[in-house]
Amino acid sequence: MTIRAERFPDRDAPRQRHGARHGARHSHSPRRRAKRTLLDVIRQIPSYLRLLRGLLTDGRVSRLDKALVVGAILYIITPIDLLPDFIPFLGQVDDVYILVLALQRLISHAGVDVLEAHWRGDPRDLTPSALRSTLMAATMFLPGGIRRRLRRRVR
Repeated sequence: MTIRAERFPDRDAPRQRHGARHGARHSHSPRRRAKRTLLDVIRQIPSYLRLLRGLLTDGRVSRLDKALVVGAILYIITPIDLLPDFIPFLGQVDDVYILVLALQRLISHAGVDVLEAHWRGDPRDLTPSALRSTLMAATMFLPGGIRRRLRRRVR
Protein backbone atom coordinates (compact mmCIF):
# COMPACT_ATOMS: atom_id res chain seq x y z
CA MET A 1 0.00 0.00 0.00
CA THR A 2 2.81 2.44 0.82
CA ILE A 3 4.52 1.57 -2.42
CA ARG A 4 1.42 2.61 -4.33
CA ALA A 5 1.28 5.85 -2.35
CA GLU A 6 4.89 6.61 -3.19
CA ARG A 7 4.54 5.78 -6.86
CA PHE A 8 1.16 7.44 -7.27
CA PRO A 9 0.93 10.52 -5.03
CA ASP A 10 -2.43 11.58 -3.73
CA ARG A 11 -4.18 13.92 -6.15
CA ASP A 12 -5.27 16.18 -3.32
CA ALA A 13 -1.72 16.59 -1.99
CA PRO A 14 -0.06 19.91 -2.82
CA ARG A 15 1.94 19.73 -6.02
CA GLN A 16 5.70 20.04 -5.80
CA ARG A 17 7.75 22.06 -8.19
CA HIS A 18 9.32 20.06 -10.98
CA GLY A 19 12.79 20.57 -9.55
CA ALA A 20 11.84 19.13 -6.17
CA ARG A 21 10.28 16.06 -7.75
CA HIS A 22 13.22 15.69 -10.07
CA GLY A 23 15.73 15.71 -7.22
CA ALA A 24 13.72 13.27 -5.11
CA ARG A 25 13.25 10.90 -8.00
CA HIS A 26 16.97 10.72 -8.70
CA SER A 27 18.12 10.46 -5.08
CA HIS A 28 17.84 6.68 -5.43
CA SER A 29 18.82 6.45 -9.08
CA PRO A 30 20.81 3.44 -10.28
CA ARG A 31 23.85 5.64 -10.87
CA ARG A 32 23.72 7.00 -7.32
CA ARG A 33 23.35 3.49 -5.87
CA ALA A 34 26.25 2.33 -8.04
CA LYS A 35 28.40 5.19 -6.79
CA ARG A 36 27.54 4.31 -3.19
CA THR A 37 28.46 0.66 -3.84
CA LEU A 38 31.79 1.65 -5.36
CA LEU A 39 32.60 4.10 -2.58
CA ASP A 40 32.06 1.32 -0.04
CA VAL A 41 34.48 -0.94 -1.94
CA ILE A 42 36.99 1.87 -2.51
CA ARG A 43 37.07 2.53 1.25
CA GLN A 44 37.91 -1.14 1.76
CA ILE A 45 40.73 -1.30 -0.80
CA PRO A 46 43.38 -1.56 1.96
CA SER A 47 41.51 -4.58 3.37
CA TYR A 48 41.30 -6.13 -0.08
CA LEU A 49 45.04 -5.58 -0.58
CA ARG A 50 45.68 -7.37 2.75
CA LEU A 51 43.48 -10.20 1.49
CA LEU A 52 45.46 -10.45 -1.74
CA ARG A 53 48.76 -10.34 0.16
CA GLY A 54 47.55 -13.20 2.36
CA LEU A 55 46.62 -15.23 -0.71
CA LEU A 56 50.19 -14.89 -2.00
CA THR A 57 51.45 -16.97 0.94
CA ASP A 58 48.64 -19.53 0.89
CA GLY A 59 49.68 -22.93 -0.45
CA ARG A 60 46.11 -23.63 -1.63
CA VAL A 61 46.43 -20.91 -4.30
CA SER A 62 48.00 -22.02 -7.59
CA ARG A 63 51.06 -20.30 -9.05
CA LEU A 64 49.00 -18.96 -11.95
CA ASP A 65 46.47 -17.45 -9.55
CA LYS A 66 49.30 -16.00 -7.45
CA ALA A 67 50.60 -14.32 -10.61
CA LEU A 68 47.10 -12.91 -11.10
CA VAL A 69 47.15 -11.64 -7.49
CA VAL A 70 50.50 -9.92 -8.08
CA GLY A 71 49.13 -8.34 -11.24
CA ALA A 72 46.00 -7.13 -9.44
CA ILE A 73 48.04 -5.68 -6.57
CA LEU A 74 50.37 -3.86 -8.97
CA TYR A 75 47.47 -2.50 -11.00
CA ILE A 76 45.72 -1.22 -7.87
CA ILE A 77 48.76 0.47 -6.31
CA THR A 78 50.14 1.92 -9.57
CA PRO A 79 48.74 5.44 -10.01
CA ILE A 80 48.84 5.36 -13.83
CA ASP A 81 46.44 2.89 -15.44
CA LEU A 82 43.31 2.90 -17.64
CA LEU A 83 41.78 5.69 -15.54
CA PRO A 84 44.62 7.46 -13.67
CA ASP A 85 44.22 7.32 -9.89
CA PHE A 86 44.71 11.06 -9.47
CA ILE A 87 41.17 11.54 -10.85
CA PRO A 88 38.96 11.43 -7.73
CA PHE A 89 36.54 8.48 -7.65
CA LEU A 90 36.83 7.63 -11.37
CA GLY A 91 40.49 6.82 -10.93
CA GLN A 92 39.57 4.02 -8.55
CA VAL A 93 36.72 2.55 -10.62
CA ASP A 94 39.02 0.55 -12.88
CA ASP A 95 41.00 -0.60 -9.83
CA VAL A 96 37.79 -1.94 -8.28
CA TYR A 97 36.90 -3.65 -11.55
CA ILE A 98 40.28 -5.43 -11.75
CA LEU A 99 40.08 -6.33 -8.06
CA VAL A 100 36.65 -7.92 -8.41
CA LEU A 101 37.64 -9.85 -11.54
CA ALA A 102 40.64 -11.23 -9.65
CA LEU A 103 38.47 -12.15 -6.66
CA GLN A 104 35.94 -13.91 -8.87
CA ARG A 105 38.67 -15.99 -10.47
CA LEU A 106 40.23 -16.79 -7.11
CA ILE A 107 36.88 -17.89 -5.71
CA SER A 108 36.26 -20.15 -8.71
CA HIS A 109 39.76 -21.69 -8.57
CA ALA A 110 40.87 -21.62 -4.93
CA GLY A 111 37.43 -21.53 -3.33
CA VAL A 112 35.60 -19.04 -1.19
CA ASP A 113 36.83 -20.73 2.00
CA VAL A 114 40.44 -19.89 1.07
CA LEU A 115 39.55 -16.23 0.55
CA GLU A 116 37.50 -16.07 3.74
CA ALA A 117 40.49 -17.44 5.67
CA HIS A 118 42.36 -14.23 4.81
CA TRP A 119 39.42 -11.79 4.79
CA ARG A 120 38.77 -9.70 7.88
CA GLY A 121 35.66 -8.00 6.53
CA ASP A 122 32.08 -9.12 6.17
CA PRO A 123 31.96 -12.51 4.37
CA ARG A 124 28.93 -11.26 2.40
CA ASP A 125 31.32 -8.92 0.54
CA LEU A 126 32.83 -11.99 -1.15
CA THR A 127 29.59 -13.58 -2.33
CA PRO A 128 29.13 -13.98 -6.08
CA SER A 129 26.10 -11.68 -6.05
CA ALA A 130 27.97 -8.93 -4.17
CA LEU A 131 30.94 -9.16 -6.53
CA ARG A 132 28.69 -9.15 -9.59
CA SER A 133 26.83 -6.13 -8.23
CA THR A 134 30.13 -4.32 -7.73
CA LEU A 135 31.23 -5.14 -11.29
CA MET A 136 27.97 -3.83 -12.71
CA ALA A 137 28.31 -0.67 -10.60
CA ALA A 138 31.85 -0.12 -11.87
CA THR A 139 30.80 -0.47 -15.49
CA MET A 140 28.37 2.45 -15.08
CA PHE A 141 31.32 4.83 -14.65
CA LEU A 142 33.63 3.50 -17.34
CA PRO A 143 33.74 5.09 -20.82
CA GLY A 144 30.87 4.01 -23.12
CA GLY A 145 32.66 1.57 -25.43
CA ILE A 146 34.49 -0.13 -22.60
CA ARG A 147 31.31 -0.22 -20.52
CA ARG A 148 29.30 -1.99 -23.24
CA ARG A 149 31.97 -4.62 -23.82
CA LEU A 150 32.44 -5.26 -20.11
CA ARG A 151 28.71 -5.48 -19.38
CA ARG A 152 28.31 -8.12 -22.09
CA ARG A 153 31.16 -10.04 -20.56
CA VAL A 154 29.80 -9.79 -17.00
CA ARG A 155 26.36 -11.05 -18.05
